[in-house]
Amino acid sequence: MSVDCVDLQVNGCFGIDFNSDTLTEEQVVEACAKMRAHGTGTFLATLITDELPLVLARIRRIAEVRETNPIVRETIVGIHVEGPFLNPSPGFAGAHPAEHMRPASVAVVDQILDAGRGSIRMVTLAPEQDPEGVAIRRCVDDGIVVAAGHTDATLDQLRRSVDAGLSLFTHLGNGCPRLVDRHDNIIQRVLHLRDQLHCTLIADGLHLPWFVLHNFLSVFGADRTIIVSDATAAAEMPPGTYRLGRHVIERPPASAPRKPGDCAYLAGSATLLPEMARRLRDVLNLDEPTVVRLVSSNAKRLLGLP
Repeated sequence: MSVDCVDLQVNGCFGIDFNSDTLTEEQVVEACAKMRAHGTGTFLATLITDELPLVLARIRRIAEVRETNPIVRETIVGIHVEGPFLNPSPGFAGAHPAEHMRPASVAVVDQILDAGRGSIRMVTLAPEQDPEGVAIRRCVDDGIVVAAGHTDATLDQLRRSVDAGLSLFTHLGNGCPRLVDRHDNIIQRVLHLRDQLHCTLIADGLHLPWFVLHNFLSVFGADRTIIVSDATAAAEMPPGTYRLGRHVIERPPASAPRKPGDCAYLAGSATLLPEMARRLRDVLNLDEPTVVRLVSSNAKRLLGLP
């Protein structure tokens, strides 16, 4: 059975980086055509933390291409802004530049939404950077899905964010330090709120061991779990050096991209969603209806797509 995948987190693909300051319309069109040919018919272009003027310019560029090109608009159904309201602590920052992270404010959210011109569909933030939930409520009021991620929010902070409208957790088990408290940690807190949140997981076998992904899926259930690729420009490309915004990332053989010289933390993936769907079938032995929910229909429902 062929699945038309829906991916909520694509930083780039096929050597093309959506966070590039020199991104052209031709590159966006090429990326969309190749994604569709490989089985991802719909996705959110994901832009990560950087200096705010650069992020705003990148948002405007993708929004402009969506406005002028119907194929791009049909394929890139919106923009996922991951940051800059993230936790800058080591490990939680992940591949994002910590020096450009900041507390949330409605003023900055308004700048992001203005730059997006209706294209912003999802925002990932750390609840501890929005303790009063003002940014969350501003986004939710505009119909935007808000997710927690790259965060060490307490259980109370997560609960307050859920009350403000937060509904998702971005790539559970990643965007956090390798060593955490064995009981009171962000993973256990999110699992405790499994009835109030959806979660996304990266299913390349590298970001999460398969048995861990199986455990998360068992707790959240197939209706509240969404698989994302977190693909970068290295996706569907040979081992080598690529870009993620202004930063160089390296894709070693048989591994996910990393910052040069940093073996501790990954920098996105090099695997697209259709391949992840195949591995869910082959490695976890999931049936086809479950795989369809994980890589397509759950994401459509979250975004309100037909």
